[in-house]
Amino acid sequence: MTNWIGRRVLILGAARQGQALARWLARHGARVTLNDLRPLDDMRAVQASLSDVDVEWVLGGHPLELLERVDLVCPSGGVPLTLPIVAEALKRGIPFSNDTQIFLEAAPCKTIGITGSAGKTTTTTLVGEMAKLAMSQKAESGKQNAEEGRSMAKESAFRVLPSVFVGGNIGDPLINYVDEMKPDDLAILEISSFQLDQMTTSTTIAAILNITPNHLDRHGTMEAYTAAKARLLDSQAKDSAAILGRDDPGSWGLRERVHGKLYGFSLSPLDEGLDGSYFDDGLLALRDGFAYTPLLLREKIQLRGDHNVSNVLAAFAIGHAADFPLDAMLTAADEFRGVPHRLELIREWNGARWYNDSIATAPERTMAAIRSFDEPIILLLGGRDKNLPWKDLAELVHERVEHVVLFGEAAPLIEAALGPTSGKTRTQVRCAGLREAVDRAAQVAESGMVVLLSPGGTSFDEFTDFAERGERFRTWVQELS
Repeated sequence: MTNWIGRRVLILGAARQGQALARWLARHGARVTLNDLRPLDDMRAVQASLSDVDVEWVLGGHPLELLERVDLVCPSGGVPLTLPIVAEALKRGIPFSNDTQIFLEAAPCKTIGITGSAGKTTTTTLVGEMAKLAMSQKAESGKQNAEEGRSMAKESAFRVLPSVFVGGNIGDPLINYVDEMKPDDLAILEISSFQLDQMTTSTTIAAILNITPNHLDRHGTMEAYTAAKARLLDSQAKDSAAILGRDDPGSWGLRERVHGKLYGFSLSPLDEGLDGSYFDDGLLALRDGFAYTPLLLREKIQLRGDHNVSNVLAAFAIGHAADFPLDAMLTAADEFRGVPHRLELIREWNGARWYNDSIATAPERTMAAIRSFDEPIILLLGGRDKNLPWKDLAELVHERVEHVVLFGEAAPLIEAALGPTSGKTRTQVRCAGLREAVDRAAQVAESGMVVLLSPGGTSFDEFTDFAERGERFRTWVQELS
């Protein structure tokens, strides 16, 4: 849809994405109904924040009567598609969309979309830093050339970027800013499988970093989860570009669905004829046709773990596809210190280093975190289960972790998967919540150890989201004395 005047839109879920979409649609003449399961008393602050636009509110449930005379249904990312109102809307053939789809349909500029089971926030943030430096350098070059009375040389197909917007599944939904975007801007989006589930359009450049078991409580099967991720490729144009993880079978298995130019990234040399970024003999490098460009030494990367080297390689491949200047990419990678709640060093206390990896909401992510350390590990593991397998993590724990501290709703389930202590694991205790887990970890922490919060489960049993969990962990660790 391009003309929203008079269109009747039902938005399910009044969290961050739902609020942003409601505001934008209302300002463009749509007749918006914002529906949320939460009662009025919990929503007064949200209602006040949208008091300047005309939105109808229905709270406390999802009555099917809301589907009468509706032109479009927009479930927010956190809304389960198993809701009866969603099933009934599908049965009636009512079209679906969401804030990301509507943003992409309205955006006047080039777009980069990044998804994956792990690493997408780190990669998206780094690509954003590369883009901002590229914009700054191009603008400075243009200014210097103008002062010299010459027009700026067209060094590449990548144009001067007045503004770079980074958001989507992180930060603000970019629908908040689409009306101020210009054709020469660039929008970089992290996109979740929840958002992709309903999308029928895509970005100029699409990156699928990896596909490993995640969100099976939402998607049901790996096939359905993979199909959601693949939507980022299915709607791309033939002049687009796609970046896939060569080391990940889930991502690389989608290469036949790429419509435009394919790039890869890998911790090993790339297959002959495949352009992209790779790691070889201590050096990150870039290949484009017969041209090989050394990038930087691994030791220059400030982030721990092979998975973060892979994230940096992905960012280089994306930046190359977007034609960012090489020096802008190199400077951004050299200066990048990571994103909060992702193997974030909190402090050193009593000789032990405490790390916050609250973003690890799946066992696969916890395994990547464990492999990032050679030091003895005290692992804080728990939260809420997402119907994911724990067996591989349990085996790695017995190989690499000295002390396990379980907490939260999933603690009994994880405890059963771990079984009795064996291998390298010396102790295993279960706590009610994260605060108690911090105290128990402090009791066994010794000099030279790493205390790692990498839960493997979601935060929703105790906290609003992984960020709140990470912030509380940071506070409690800082209070240790």
